[in-house]
Amino acid sequence: MPQDRITSHTAARPAGALQEMPIDVVWDEYRRTGSDALRDRLVRQYLPIVRFLAQRLGSVLAGEVDLHDLVQDGCCGLMDAIDAFDPSQGIKFETFCPKRIRGAMIDALRSSDFVSRLKREREKKCERVRQRFYLRCGRYPTDEEILPLLNANPAQARRILEDGRPIRVLGLDRPRFDRHSNREEVEAEALPDHRRVEPLLALRRSDLKAYITRNLTRAERLILILYYYEEMTMKDIGRTLELSESRVSQMHASIMARLKAICLHQPQEFDGS
Repeated sequence: MPQDRITSHTAARPAGALQEMPIDVVWDEYRRTGSDALRDRLVRQYLPIVRFLAQRLGSVLAGEVDLHDLVQDGCCGLMDAIDAFDPSQGIKFETFCPKRIRGAMIDALRSSDFVSRLKREREKKCERVRQRFYLRCGRYPTDEEILPLLNANPAQARRILEDGRPIRVLGLDRPRFDRHSNREEVEAEALPDHRRVEPLLALRRSDLKAYITRNLTRAERLILILYYYEEMTMKDIGRTLELSESRVSQMHASIMARLKAICLHQPQEFDGS
């Protein structure tokens, strides 16, 4: 029978008939025809292996990746394994395919990783050093204790240590459990709003600011504002206020000395502000 007739005959079979075919027959016909329908039948047959490997890798990554994405990437590796499998080598497909499936998942994770491979390697190196130190000393090392163990000159060792600090990216919709309220929430709800100021704290700061600056002249207040808020130099402040640089410096030193004395004797209601 010609090759094209075999292929068309296989494709014409109903899905139920393909599903009932023994797997050995499916492999034989797929080797002869290369039919997409037969390959789909093989993918469905070995899909549980993909799911098992995806769940195991997902448990290692502690929920940092989506299981559905791992399964999709693993299916690509499964199809590559089906095309590359040679039964004449005397090994079962179940033994041959896991390495390619897991490799496809790892490759997909690497391609979507925003961190360079060098940084990941240094992260692993630092973690190995920490674990060896822990097994030997019963505690994790400090940064200064790690440096001589990295087998590099001091400058390079510090770069390795900085690059070796782990980086984690968390999705804002990732679920988490709030042990204080005993309810489940998402990461976005737990993020602190640094722009928000507690009304009582803002009021106390305002009162303290008014208290310590009430005896300052307009020029002295301007010096503080221009120097600490506008980040101007003493020379620029002197030019703005038509004073010499040395005079501005003297006034600044005098102001800080007075403010320090005021803060040391501030009223008790301002403590902790």
